[in-house]
Amino acid sequence: MRILSIAFAGLIGAMGLASFSASAADVKVQTVAALNQNKAALAGKTISAQGKVVKVNNGIMGRNFVHVQDGTGDASSNNLVVTSKQTANVGDQVTISGVVVVNRDFGAGYSYPLLIEEASITPKK
Repeated sequence: MRILSIAFAGLIGAMGLASFSASAADVKVQTVAALNQNKAALAGKTISAQGKVVKVNNGIMGRNFVHVQDGTGDASSNNLVVTSKQTANVGDQVTISGVVVVNRDFGAGYSYPLLIEEASITPKK
């Protein structure tokens, strides 16, 4: 059994899975304005941001929509919409991490030039 465990650990290391969490932890925290400005270049990439929750809509299409602002940007670039299985309360200070999606259209008038999907939401202490 010990040999099997060692072989499995070697396989994980060889596949690069052991370093996956380290690279995820190295994701640079970006401002909401910078994310809006650089959204095309960031499409498909995992990002991290921090800010205050200003609006929450839970249970829509099997996910929660959380709006985060950090004080950067203007009226067209100061809001970050995040979808997640997790939620937060208005007023919470949070760190989010998720995948950048651009020009996401859910239909019925719900279109987002920038959306962070499948995000983790962590309260700041």
